[in-house]
Amino acid sequence: MTSVLAQYHQRVGESLPLWTTRPRPPVTPIDGSYCRLEKLNLARHAEDLFAAYREAKDGNDWTYLTVGPFDTFSSYLEFAELAASSEDPIHHVVIDKQTGKAIGSLALMRIDQANGVIEVGNVVFSPILKRTRIATEAQYLLMRRVFDELGYRRYEWKCDSLNEPSRAAALRLGFRFEGIFRQAVVYKGRSRDTAWFSIIDSEWQTLRTSLEIWLTPENFDDSGHQKRSLLQVKSALSTLA
Repeated sequence: MTSVLAQYHQRVGESLPLWTTRPRPPVTPIDGSYCRLEKLNLARHAEDLFAAYREAKDGNDWTYLTVGPFDTFSSYLEFAELAASSEDPIHHVVIDKQTGKAIGSLALMRIDQANGVIEVGNVVFSPILKRTRIATEAQYLLMRRVFDELGYRRYEWKCDSLNEPSRAAALRLGFRFEGIFRQAVVYKGRSRDTAWFSIIDSEWQTLRTSLEIWLTPENFDDSGHQKRSLLQVKSALSTLA
């Protein structure tokens, strides 16, 4: 939405007279139906996380990250120590509520309180977590904190433009593709073009409803397989709008 600056007859962005700087994300746990998010803690989480990551057949989960893969627990612990003490990114561990085990992590990062912008990144889901309802719920819980609890305006997802699984995950979750930033990053001795995605606050209510419907226990059979995909849920809601 735009408005007009009457003095100069120029179009400008929507006025936000009530806007205030957003709070910094807390590090308190977030409880869901299937998982709980906790701030990374070495004593509670490091061994479980390393064991979960070791379930992968190779190191391809780390190809598009600036760190890893880690062949030994001691090398992973060096990274985990830095991650646990970091204030930005804030690394969150995904705890499976059935087993109590840490099975992946993701982070809130590039926290811009003044403009109400924040990014989710450093997503490292183990094979135990990938393509499960817990994986989707973990993303939903962070979105809910960002939009409902903290009142941010914009939630970002960025990845290497060649990282097709990450791009597909962003679109599935409801992020909109915004474009490619060419030669944006150098990491692991190579160049990266960065794909940008976002969700804004005006989109969140509809997206939240879709995610909540998809996550209901009734949407899964006894084996844990989905009855309706998230895309199908979104399509059904759009026909009702």
